[in-house]
Amino acid sequence: MAIPKQERLVSLVMCLLAARRYVTKEELRSSIESYRMCTSDEAFDRMFERDKDDVRELGFTIETGANDPLVESADGYRIRPEHNTLPPVDLDPEEAAALALAAGAWQQSSLSGAATGALYKLKAAGVEIDTAPLTSVEPRVTARESAFGPLLEALRARRPVQFTYRGSGAAEASQRVVEPWGMSCWRGRWYLVGWARDREEQRVFRLERVLDKPKPKILREELRAPVPENVDIRAQVARFAGEGGEGSARIRLRAGAGFPLRARATAVKQVDEAWDELELPYGHGLHSWLAEFGADVVVLDPPDLRGAVVRQLRAAAGLPVGAGAAGVGAGHEASEGISA
Repeated sequence: MAIPKQERLVSLVMCLLAARRYVTKEELRSSIESYRMCTSDEAFDRMFERDKDDVRELGFTIETGANDPLVESADGYRIRPEHNTLPPVDLDPEEAAALALAAGAWQQSSLSGAATGALYKLKAAGVEIDTAPLTSVEPRVTARESAFGPLLEALRARRPVQFTYRGSGAAEASQRVVEPWGMSCWRGRWYLVGWARDREEQRVFRLERVLDKPKPKILREELRAPVPENVDIRAQVARFAGEGGEGSARIRLRAGAGFPLRARATAVKQVDEAWDELELPYGHGLHSWLAEFGADVVVLDPPDLRGAVVRQLRAAAGLPVGAGAAGVGAGHEASEGISA
């Protein structure tokens, strides 16, 4: 499968930026996987020349020169860190936070691994490497879910993806084929938004519920459903994850616990010294969040939310999850420490 161009460009920049001397075309070709896959010298030369132009368009200054002062011809390339840094930039707190998130993209994904691999090969070829300048080049985002990299690749390639998925409260997993629109992180978890072919509708999927090992399958076919022009991925995920819904939920929360819930509550009142009552926006996925607080939360309304939380807690405790499970753990006297 062809390696994405973005991956190749990042690998090239990192190699030229980390090298303490000029790096020859031959060394780059043997170190960067995309170049090693070229079937001829002509194909490599064309790709390398295009990549140099693209890197320069991105704002990097590529120097040419020779490592031997007695050699007049320039046979190597470098990007000097001191010539490729930004002047001081003043950012407000929101801009700084957004930049920090953007700079975090790709950690634990295929891009950082491929780029790091190119550096190791370059070092093995005898090129002295300085990794200090790379802290501003290699972006990072924490993504524990194994499906993150393949789904991100499917997004870049605009290809549908097939995976095994177990929805919240589902007894069995099912095969899904999804045309991806985008991904977003919400409270430390990643979600995929796209068009589910089997349901013929827009759906949101939580990546940690994708069960495929080692990874989901990217299909070699075009997307069928049109992608909305102004789809708000973040808003879609927020509604799915339990916020932005049209309804509201009432819960009891143990005093001194559940501060994230309190921060998003629309109303809070004290019941007694041990418990408070909260109203929360009720959207799809709220039950998963409430279940994380265990016995500190008692769901009062609506009944379907209460039942979903109980079923999830019973499944986590290894107890039978059936039609009658919704009535278990219905109050503070809930058995086996499960409350909803």
